[in-house]
Amino acid sequence: MASIGIELCDTGFLTANGESAEPRLVEVADQNGTTEWPGFCYQDGPNLTFGRAAEDMWFVHPRNVVHTFWARLAHEPSLLHSGAKPASFSEIAFLFLSEFTHRLRAATGPIERVVLAVPGAYLKDAQTEEEKIGLLLGLAGELKLPLAGLIDMACAALCDPRSTGFNPALPVAVVDLHLEGADITLLATNDRLERRDFIHLPQCGYAHLLKQLTGTMGNRFLRHTAFDILEDGKVEQMFFRQTRDFLINESFEYRYHINTERRAYEMTAKREQLGSDAHAFVSSLVKGLQSFLHNSAVASEPCTIALTDRAAHLPGLEARLRLTGFNRLMRLLPGAAACGAAYIGANRLKIVAELSEVPLEIAVPLSDTRRASAAPWDVRLQKNRHAGPRIAPTHAILDGIGHAIGSKPRFTIGISSLGADLLLPETFNRADDCSVPLVHEGGRWWFVDTVSARSVNGTEGPTPRTVVEAGDRLTLHCGSAAAEILFAHCATTNGTHVSG
Repeated sequence: MASIGIELCDTGFLTANGESAEPRLVEVADQNGTTEWPGFCYQDGPNLTFGRAAEDMWFVHPRNVVHTFWARLAHEPSLLHSGAKPASFSEIAFLFLSEFTHRLRAATGPIERVVLAVPGAYLKDAQTEEEKIGLLLGLAGELKLPLAGLIDMACAALCDPRSTGFNPALPVAVVDLHLEGADITLLATNDRLERRDFIHLPQCGYAHLLKQLTGTMGNRFLRHTAFDILEDGKVEQMFFRQTRDFLINESFEYRYHINTERRAYEMTAKREQLGSDAHAFVSSLVKGLQSFLHNSAVASEPCTIALTDRAAHLPGLEARLRLTGFNRLMRLLPGAAACGAAYIGANRLKIVAELSEVPLEIAVPLSDTRRASAAPWDVRLQKNRHAGPRIAPTHAILDGIGHAIGSKPRFTIGISSLGADLLLPETFNRADDCSVPLVHEGGRWWFVDTVSARSVNGTEGPTPRTVVEAGDRLTLHCGSAAAEILFAHCATTNGTHVSG
């Protein structure tokens, strides 16, 4: 039976099956055979249509189409009427999910368990989480989905086994695009991968961008052909579809083609023109990311920027990020959150008796994640075995030079490119992920081994944490390179440091 992960992104629902060794994306065909499932609903009298077929009516009958019901999942009324009263956003979401899961079951057969990767905006605060997650659980119950868990979408995406992996020594900011805005999620590792901060940028959504690009390309088409696409909603819809394909396919150039009863009109557009049209949008997104990381209490430099496949389609985004100083970029594969959710579901989540017991995860064990491999290196903490009281260190000594540890929450030992507090010799630079964190908690310093794999019976266990005390030594090796760091306590008397 299938173990399914569903990525609840309204730019297009994606599904993965985790029953094999590596999750694979599942194509869920709608009534017309199309496998795209954007969060659109079109009303034609008493009939409702969902997904790609509804999106294809957006410019034809704009008043009969809604695409905000997943972003605004709540009991509040929408603009569509169901009988004598307006249909609520949650009602439309239920009907959408009902249609989608019906088609999903036809594609996969019996389903053993389902894990939902939910938008980060659903978890932005306690009140929102209670409302959105409560409604999702209600929808799953009504549809009798064998729900095994819900997981933050960004967190799930970093667990995709198909990925090249991320550097666990650095925080990761996942940038994603939904129809009504962009989500930026900051995650960091200690003994697990955990969501630490989040922001939603409401003006940076796919719906806004595509409308803007359709308009600017339409004006260019008018100047080139003297044909106005706005004369007919069906023509504008055709032009929108071609603009969307141009954006998604990332081709260097694209030939627009519009047929009318009298003649055909064509225009070749360049990717650089699309990039010029999207420049303000991309700038706003990058500025939002910069401001978020600057103001976040838990952000640190350097930081890895992980772009979902949806975000990576934005022309000029990667270049703009590098120009701004974000040099550590990774691109997630299509359906990364769906595959990550399917993988987690297949490997450790079980069906529970009550929906109220379904786990909601914003942190996962490091064994769930896909971490990058680098040049092999090793670190060991050697404890001082002498008897007597032990005290916390104040300094880390490398090659005879003492470095004050201070009292901030984290002190890192590693290579310069990772912004370490204590820099290792340059011979360690070929291990580009070499960073050893010391975490300050409860008045003590702890050595956290986040990189070395610790396997018990073939399964990776919790990341070890060991208290660091004066007299302990940290030894690091990378090929023939070696370094030893001594931890010492220095007391202060009349402004002079003496051994404690």
